Amino acid sequence: MRKLLVLALVGLVAQLIDGSLGMAYGLTSSTLLLVAGVAPAAASASVHLAEIGTTLAAGVAHWRFGNVDWRVVTRIALPGAIGAFFGATLLSSISTEAAAPWMAGILFTLGAYLLVRFARPLRTDRVGGRLRGRFLGPLGLVAGFVDATGGGGWGPVATPALLVSGRMEPRKVIGSVDTAEFVVAGAASIGFLIGLGSEGFLLPTVAALLIGGLIAAPLAAWLVRIVPAQLLGAAVGGVIVLTNARTLIRSAELDGPARPTLYALLAAGWLAAVVLAVRALRRTRRARAEAAAAPTAAGVPAEASDAASVSEAPADLAATGTPIPR
Repeated sequence: MRKLLVLALVGLVAQLIDGSLGMAYGLTSSTLLLVAGVAPAAASASVHLAEIGTTLAAGVAHWRFGNVDWRVVTRIALPGAIGAFFGATLLSSISTEAAAPWMAGILFTLGAYLLVRFARPLRTDRVGGRLRGRFLGPLGLVAGFVDATGGGGWGPVATPALLVSGRMEPRKVIGSVDTAEFVVAGAASIGFLIGLGSEGFLLPTVAALLIGGLIAAPLAAWLVRIVPAQLLGAAVGGVIVLTNARTLIRSAELDGPARPTLYALLAAGWLAAVVLAVRALRRTRRARAEAAAAPTAAGVPAEASDAASVSEAPADLAATGTPIPR
């Protein structure tokens, strides 16, 4: 019972992170299951089965808050489902010994990407235009495949690609990616069911992760507007890097002083990324404050300045919600 309560808490925290960053539910949950000794295929299968419920709840919540672009959802979900299905069948066919370092390597790489991405200064400018299907289709295919084989990765692949395009508001990127993930999680679960059978799903673990995620989903859809995603992304990336480094170091059979040295270097890199993220966040907020004060200093009425600030709220989310990377 204690273990299930811990897993439910993990599901809650993972969903809060996912709803605020547009990523990391699968990364966080799969990393914990791997550390607990669960086989890679079973870990990914259980997480994706739980995600069917959590992504449905998240999608509904984001829709109610107006965070979903249905055109993007329809063009990214089906290719994502195809990629996830083939990724699940591939992972199911690999032995546990071979799959463990593979999955840990994917999670480690995605965690390192989070560290680098959120440690850098973030831009808030956006351009107009619509995302084309020839961009969304391949993106969904690759993101779905990485998601199923790595136990997570739909958000870390899809969300930054949509953000960097500059053609969607950050909150709509997160809402659309989370909503499309419902289809991706369902396709991956079908692939694991075919490859592993029903015994491949750890149902008590699925239930615990699902309960925690369902509780957090509505709150996460609201937090996407106010959470400082830059700091959160750097913190989560470091946790994922350190925990999956354990599996990689063990598979490489590194002993002696090499192991603590690697851990120390990774911890130092994590700390540096968090410090850089805090500094970048402060600079962004300072720039926003100066920009808000500029119209008043130039003689623009305060009422007009306030109205302009409200109209530009979606762009400001790059500083306090999920940002657009350079």
